[in-house]
Amino acid sequence: MLLHDYLADTARRIPEKTAVIAAGARYSFRTIAGHSDRLAREFQRSGVRRGDRVAVMLDNSLEMIIGLWAALKAGAVFIPLNHGTKVDKLAFILADAGAKCLVAPAQLHHRVGEALAEVPTVETVIWVGDAADAPGRRLADILAGPHEVPDDPQLIDQDLCFIIYTSGSTGHPKGVMMTHRNIVNNVWSISTYLKNTEDDVVLCVLPLSFDYGLFQVLTGARVGFTVLVERSFAYPYEVLKRISAFGVTGLPGVPTIFATLLQFAPFEGLDLSSLRYLSNTAAPFPPAHIARLGELLPQATIYSMYGLTECTRVSYLDPARLAAKPTSVGRAMPNSETYLVDEGGRRCGPGEMGELVVRGTSVMRGYWKRPEETARALRDGEIPGEKVLYTGDLFEMDEDGDLYFLGRRDDVFKCRGEKVSPKEVESVLYELDELAEAAVIGVPDAIDGMAIKAYVVVRDGRQLSEQQLRRHCLGRLEPRLVPKYFELCPELPKTDSGKITKTVLRKAAAASS
Repeated sequence: MLLHDYLADTARRIPEKTAVIAAGARYSFRTIAGHSDRLAREFQRSGVRRGDRVAVMLDNSLEMIIGLWAALKAGAVFIPLNHGTKVDKLAFILADAGAKCLVAPAQLHHRVGEALAEVPTVETVIWVGDAADAPGRRLADILAGPHEVPDDPQLIDQDLCFIIYTSGSTGHPKGVMMTHRNIVNNVWSISTYLKNTEDDVVLCVLPLSFDYGLFQVLTGARVGFTVLVERSFAYPYEVLKRISAFGVTGLPGVPTIFATLLQFAPFEGLDLSSLRYLSNTAAPFPPAHIARLGELLPQATIYSMYGLTECTRVSYLDPARLAAKPTSVGRAMPNSETYLVDEGGRRCGPGEMGELVVRGTSVMRGYWKRPEETARALRDGEIPGEKVLYTGDLFEMDEDGDLYFLGRRDDVFKCRGEKVSPKEVESVLYELDELAEAAVIGVPDAIDGMAIKAYVVVRDGRQLSEQQLRRHCLGRLEPRLVPKYFELCPELPKTDSGKITKTVLRKAAAASS
C-alpha cells in the first residue's frame, strides 16, 4: 500500500465527491487525481525519478495539495515548505535535501532565485501564479493540458514518502524521513480513532507545510471526506462563519487557535452546531480551555492528543475519560506502544517522571543525512534487533496507563534545588479568563539559580495586572511554583505551525541577565 493509493481508490469509488474546498471553489476527488497525474508526468519529463526530492513551497491552497500527490505519483520524496520561508532557510533546506524540483509562488521569484543561486541540485522550477519575469513553467499551463498518466516508478512501501523539516528552533532544521509504510499506517490509525466518515467536513487552518495540517488532506483521501482549506487564521471571525456555511464537522487546532476561538465566546452570530469534534496536538491543551469549550460546544467531542514530527502522532485520550483526566493525553494510538524510562533506561512506574519512548510502524526512519542525531533518537529497544524512538519529552503515567506531559527535557529546570514543570504553572495561568496565552521558563537568578518567569498575553479588550496574576497563582500553586517574575507581552514568539517557541524567550532572558 502506497500513500497515493488512498487518493486513487477514493477517486474510483466516489469520483464526484468534493475532496477540497479552497478559495470558495469545490474540487472533486476526480479533479484532484487528474491534476496530480498531469503534474506528476511533468515532473517525470523534467527528470524526476524514484527517490528524488521535490519541494513544494506554497500556502494552503489547491496547488499545494496537487503538488503533494503529484510528487508521490512521480516516485519522488515530498518536501513541504511554508510559503513564508526566508532565503537562508530555503537555501539550506533545498541544498540539504538535494532537491531536484521546486514548486513555488511566482510572486516570490526574486526570493526563490536568491536561494537557488546557492543550490545547484534544483533543475526545474514550476511557478504558481503570474509574474512576467519568473523563468520556467507555469502550473496553470500544465493543468490545462491533456490528461496524462505518469509512468509507474515501481515504489514499495519502504521507499521514502516525505522529508519534513523541523522548525529548527535549536539550530539548523533537521529533515525527518518518513516512508510510505509510516504514513499509510498513521493515516489509518488517526482516521480510525477520530471515527472519520465520508460525511465529515474538516476545516484546515493549520499550515499544510506542518504534518498536523497535511494529515487532514491525507485522512480525507483515505476516508473520502471533504477538507475546507483556509490560507490562515488571520481573520478568525470570517473563518468561523464558514463553519456554518459549509457544515464543518471537524476542527483540528493547536492551543493558540482555540485561545483565539474563545475570544469570540459566547459565539453570538456564529452557528457552530455542526461541529462533531475538536482535536488538539502540538502543545498541551490547557484544562481551562477544555472546560470552557465543553460548555460552549457540548455537542462536540474533544480529542486531546500528543505527537511529534518524528512519528506524527503518539497518543490520544479517550473522550469518555476527558472530564476525569483533563490534563492527560491518554494512551498510545492504534498499532503503537509507549512507555517511560528514567535516566538509566529503566522503565518507570506510575507517578514517576521519565522520558517517553515510542515503538511501532509510526516511527520515522531517521534524520536525513544526520546519522549521529539519528542514533541519539533511535536506540535499541527491549526486543533484540528493534529500534525505538526516544522523544526527548518528559511524562508521568498513572495507574491506568494514561500519559501526562510535563515538558521537553530542556524545559524542566530546577529552582532552589527542586524540579519545576512549566506546564503545571501554565495550566493554572490559563484558568484566568482574561489571559490569552502563557509561557513559563526558567531564567538566571542570583538567589534561586534559576527563577520562574511567566510571559503572558492578555485577551483583546481585557486587563490583567501582575498583582492579579501573582494573587491567582498564590491561591492555586505551591509557593515554590509561583513565578518570581511576570512579563505582559503583546504576543509570544511562535513557529510556523503556531506553537509557542520558548527558545526565543530563553535567549532574550539570558541576554538581559
